[in-house]
Amino acid sequence: METIRRVVLSLSLALGAPLSQAVEVAPDALLSAVTSEVIAVLQQNRDQADNAAKLAELVESRVLPLFNFSRMTQLAMGRNWRLASPEQQNALSAEFRTLLVRTYSIALSNYRDQAIVYKRLRTAPGDTEVTVRSDVRQGTGQVKIDYDMEKTPAGWKVYDIKIDGVSVVTAYREGFAARVRDGGVDGLLKSLAEKNRQGDSASRPAGPLAATSR
Repeated sequence: METIRRVVLSLSLALGAPLSQAVEVAPDALLSAVTSEVIAVLQQNRDQADNAAKLAELVESRVLPLFNFSRMTQLAMGRNWRLASPEQQNALSAEFRTLLVRTYSIALSNYRDQAIVYKRLRTAPGDTEVTVRSDVRQGTGQVKIDYDMEKTPAGWKVYDIKIDGVSVVTAYREGFAARVRDGGVDGLLKSLAEKNRQGDSASRPAGPLAATSR
C-alpha cells in the first residue's frame, strides 16, 4: 500500500500532456487520457526508473503544465499568504513547484503497473470547479484520489489533490506556518531554497512536511 501511495503522488497527478485547446476536454477525460500517456511512456522506457534527469523531464513535460501553482501555494500558505509581497509570492510558488517536481519524480520511479480507474464525473452546465474522483488499485489494495480542478481561460487546472481524503497541498501548511513564525516569509523561502538545492525533498517523498521541518 505504501508503494501505491508514493505512485499516486505522481501518476494520479500526470495531467500535463499537451492537448489541443481548440476542443474543450472534460476534466475526467483529460485526466484519464494524460495518465494513460504517462503510463505508456514509463512502460516503454523502463530505464527511466533509474534516471533522475529523465524522470524530471517527464514530470516537467507531462505533469506540471496544468497545475495552478500560485493557488496551490496560496492554499499551502493559508493566512500567511497575505503577509508575502507579490515578489515573495512568485518566489514561493517557484520553490514550491521545484519541491513538487522532486517529489513526483521519486514517485514515478516506483510505478509498478497499478490500475487507475476514473469515476464518472457529474457536473452541471456552467460549473467552473469540479472534483474528479479515481481509485488506484494494486492487488487487494486501493487508494482513493480526488482532484480539485478549476476552469480557467487557459483550460482546466488542478489546484489540490486529496489522497484518501487528505489534501496534499494543505499537508504542507503546518510546516510552512512554523517557518514563517520562526523567520518570516523570507525564512520560509530560504528553507525551501536550501532544501531544493540539496535535493532533500526527493529523498523523502512520503513526508511532505520534511521539506520545512527543522
